[in-house]
Amino acid sequence: QVQLVESGGGLVQAGGSLRLSCTTSARTDSTYNMGWFRQAPGKEREFVAAISRSGGSTKSADFVKGRVAISRGNAKNTVWLQMNSLKPEDTAVYYCAAGGGPWVPGIPDISEYDYWGQGTQVTVSS
Repeated sequence: QVQLVESGGGLVQAGGSLRLSCTTSARTDSTYNMGWFRQAPGKEREFVAAISRSGGSTKSADFVKGRVAISRGNAKNTVWLQMNSLKPEDTAVYYCAAGGGPWVPGIPDISEYDYWGQGTQVTVSS
């Protein structure tokens, strides 16, 4: 069992940046792929970005490509999501997730992730 806690959300103006962090109760390197998802009101949860357990591979959704970077912290139980050039449509609750399955190409489904945090609210004003 892994507990995940997100932080770093908040209110930011369009064009601004935020850095979200996900702290886990155990080391996730070599064990879990880590992902970020988001859910806006009235919409389904959608994939944002992910990083492999080794940290050697990353992937992101087309709608954030070039604007986000996911990384693992030097402390082996932290994952970051740097978000730049934020838009009002990025407003959502952002969730961190850990998945124990294989790292596969393409957009992951939420079912590939086993553990989830409670989420952190990101609000982008126009």
